[in-house]
Amino acid sequence: MSNEPKLSSSLEQLTEIQRYVTQEHGTEPPYTGKLLHNRRDGIYHCLVCNAPLFYSDTKYDSGCGWPSFYQPVHHDAIKYLTDNTHGMERVEIRCSNCEAHLGHVFPDGPQPTGERYCVNSASMSFIDGENGNKTSG
Repeated sequence: MSNEPKLSSSLEQLTEIQRYVTQEHGTEPPYTGKLLHNRRDGIYHCLVCNAPLFYSDTKYDSGCGWPSFYQPVHHDAIKYLTDNTHGMERVEIRCSNCEAHLGHVFPDGPQPTGERYCVNSASMSFIDGENGNKTSG
């Protein structure tokens, strides 16, 4: 993989919670993520490889405790896997570029897609559309 050295250095800079979520398929506690209440215009990116994941205009407050989106920037931005852990059948979502764990997608979101991409803040960074500032989750 051509971006392996870059990913390796990115992984070294992750906080404990960012590593736990993205590399160990963990979940941050609900209502604690830095990006949960973010209302600025911009783009959410994968924290590990910086691939674009979600536009801010697809983010909504689902009340679940994690940032929620109704669709990714494009379908190929996300990798979908069956997750049968914790006695449930869910669909895990990962970054298609680097396989970082993002969260899960559920079929109970708003229209036009009916999907709720429930994403850990710790798996994303946000680039502000106005000033270009980056906020890591």
